Amino acid sequence: MNEAARTVGRDLGRIFQALAGLLFVSILVPLVWREYYAIPGLFVSGLLPLLAGYVLTSRFRGAAQPGKLHGMIIAAMGWFCVAIFGSLPFLLIAWTVEFAPPILGDPSQTSTLAAFTNPINALFESMSGFTGTGLTMTDNEEVLPRTLQWWRSFIEWVGGVGVIVLTTAILARPGSGSLTLYESEARSERIHPSIVSTVQTIWWIFILFTFVSILLLWVVGMPIWGAINHGMTGLATGGFSITDNSIATYDSAAIDFALLPIMLLGSIAFPVHYLILQGDLRNLYADLQTRWVFIYMGIGTALLTVLVYIGDTYDSLFTAFRYGSFQFVSAATCAGFQTATDATNVALGRWPVQAQLTVVFGMVVGGAAGSTVGGIKLIRALTLLKGIRFRIADVFYPETAVRRLEINGRRLNEREVRQEFEEAAIIATLWFLFLGLGTFALLLLLPQGEYTLENVIFEVASAQGNVGLSAGITGPESLPTLGKVMFLFNMWIGRLEIIPVLVTLRAIFDRGGLYR
Repeated sequence: MNEAARTVGRDLGRIFQALAGLLFVSILVPLVWREYYAIPGLFVSGLLPLLAGYVLTSRFRGAAQPGKLHGMIIAAMGWFCVAIFGSLPFLLIAWTVEFAPPILGDPSQTSTLAAFTNPINALFESMSGFTGTGLTMTDNEEVLPRTLQWWRSFIEWVGGVGVIVLTTAILARPGSGSLTLYESEARSERIHPSIVSTVQTIWWIFILFTFVSILLLWVVGMPIWGAINHGMTGLATGGFSITDNSIATYDSAAIDFALLPIMLLGSIAFPVHYLILQGDLRNLYADLQTRWVFIYMGIGTALLTVLVYIGDTYDSLFTAFRYGSFQFVSAATCAGFQTATDATNVALGRWPVQAQLTVVFGMVVGGAAGSTVGGIKLIRALTLLKGIRFRIADVFYPETAVRRLEINGRRLNEREVRQEFEEAAIIATLWFLFLGLGTFALLLLLPQGEYTLENVIFEVASAQGNVGLSAGITGPESLPTLGKVMFLFNMWIGRLEIIPVLVTLRAIFDRGGLYR
């Protein structure tokens, strides 16, 4: 075995050990709620990654530090393997209830839980959770065991910050290897010079905001179990709910408006949160991304409110604002909570075309880099816009002119402008390429005439942007198996910003002789 494989194997083992810890901690939930039949499934689910992690880290303990290529492969394979191990609680608990062994009591089977006896559905739910997407294979979340309601929320909460960030924080390992892995998970910002201190501070901020979110939701009238779960998934901008109609179940304007700042907190970069908590409030407007989070949300909210109001979707301006603001912020922060539901649970699919495409635009762009959101990120959209304006204006200057472009307080020279513009253009091009391929494939897979083109674009953008809003296509029965497999890929590449996954696939095909 070559050195690269040893490095990848050792660091994957560390990730598996961290995941095992999450599973063992979750055994407290069935103990508290007396769902004893769920304990064996959780225990086995934790034991398998623990053993795999132990074997890998023991065997490859002396492997070299990861380089950039190793980091990308570890990130891509780590997220995929974590999704596989994370699907075990869904699969094993569903089958435990299906067999109903007398020694574990007599839990009642439901069609919602029975859907997870299908491994693809269980894997879909796990990948959707860890990537913070929120699309679901459940028909009715309310009838799920509390253990699985918790596991869905917990994996979204962890996935919001990042599996590798969690591993680095728990298994603190100073050195260049931690930095490489941190950057491979689509992060580059630092709070402290030390990467271990940075990830530990990120987790402290995240835990603090989680408690504040739970308290806020409880104060405005959400039951405490709902507040715990929705506070976690709202801040992580994941969007899993424990109710059948998402946030619409509560039908409360106070809860709707309380969730807006929670989702916005999740869409702002952690270094900015850190500075604001230190008392430096200037970053609310001085930081380019944070400033544009508010501008962009404001413009999107106003536009969507007008579109649903003049489209007669809602009969009062306040109602249009309530649903328009919530759905745009939910889309642009990639949270994916829904309040626009009706008897069929998916009123979004019948909004005016212009309104649906406005929501799609929010999902594609996303929030700030360095936060919990998906999409191509605001900083890249702004870099593309500023770069295009810079190039067009170039014609009006003499060839001898020395020009610089200012982005977020940094003055870039010609070479730096080309480098940043190229990176943003590559990510955006790949994003739209896979959005187009996914849309084309889903049009072929779905029954002809059942869904409109805007419905299909909406659903693929939601999966790839890790948003979770649905036009009614995703479900255990409504989405064909090949469509589920495709969405697994979309969610995976969306969370890692595509390139690490392509690098990993290239390395696998190259090793197998298929790429040459």
